Amino acid sequence: MRKLLLVCLCFCITISIFSQNPFRVMFYNVENLFDTEKSSKKDDGDFTPDGKLHWTTGRYYNKLNNLAKVITATGEWDSPAIVGLCEVENERCMTDLTKHSLLKAQDYRYVITYCADRRGINTALMYQRDKFKYLSHKEYKIKFPQNPHKVTRDILHVSGLIQTGDTLDVFVCHFPSRRGGEQESEPDRIFAASVLRSKTDSLMNVREKANIIIMGDLNDEPTNKSILNTLGALPPEKDANPLELYNLFYKFAKQNNVGTYKYGRQWNVLDQIIVSGNLFDRKQNFHVLPETATIFQRDFMMEKDSSNGGKRPFKTYTGMKHTGGYSDHLPVYVDFQFCEL
Repeated sequence: MRKLLLVCLCFCITISIFSQNPFRVMFYNVENLFDTEKSSKKDDGDFTPDGKLHWTTGRYYNKLNNLAKVITATGEWDSPAIVGLCEVENERCMTDLTKHSLLKAQDYRYVITYCADRRGINTALMYQRDKFKYLSHKEYKIKFPQNPHKVTRDILHVSGLIQTGDTLDVFVCHFPSRRGGEQESEPDRIFAASVLRSKTDSLMNVREKANIIIMGDLNDEPTNKSILNTLGALPPEKDANPLELYNLFYKFAKQNNVGTYKYGRQWNVLDQIIVSGNLFDRKQNFHVLPETATIFQRDFMMEKDSSNGGKRPFKTYTGMKHTGGYSDHLPVYVDFQFCEL
């Protein structure tokens, strides 16, 4: 009897901890996180000590600690359980970020893609093992039917178990850029969105209640065709359909002077987090708190925009000048909660 009471007490304490501590999910485009070594297979020569940007070991580690500072600040009292990243060069960068920066004490693990992007930038996922138990991961390449020689970043798909025993599927994306013009490059993002939607549909067909989180720099607004129509990421609603996707950052698309990336005078909401509809059900063991969707911004992450007025994200470089900032994007996050039993 005493042993049974002890087990029940431990279970109640565990559930209480689950309900009190939100499960924070963060995404951050870290803007050119390169190591200092030249790769023979990638166009990364500018990010070396002898390159145009004079990318030294000191500047590299300053960048790592700056990113660690933002990630820690975003977590507030508790570091985010999961952090999606894009514009990371390689595994060495992820090892240095998780093991040799201010994040070392958080004991993050990571998964990173190995894509064919000519600049050598990849997507990655960091996770805390006590909150997310890694099961498997896949990389989905975007093969453009009209241009088989064109390459872009892979979609990273990571599956893991959360404390309730439920499976969580996380997709980290960096869609094709707007280089060459927004309209001219739009078909590439529409195609990438179609690939992503096919993968989420497959999960929903296999699992009765698929717990899906999509995060990334999608290089389009929540109201653009690739996101709203092709991916089908709808505005959040109370009675969400479990077989649909919902964009938690749709609400920011219509707001003036709000965004994650500033181009000239214009703010854009390019970085977003999207979830499957069943995660809106607050009776589930694990559910989203859509009202917590936030574009994270603190004074130390911003600088004066003398050219366009106001402020902009504090970048690592302004042109060729090293300014020692953080990133040209702002991170986003949203909280999830475990059901109180």
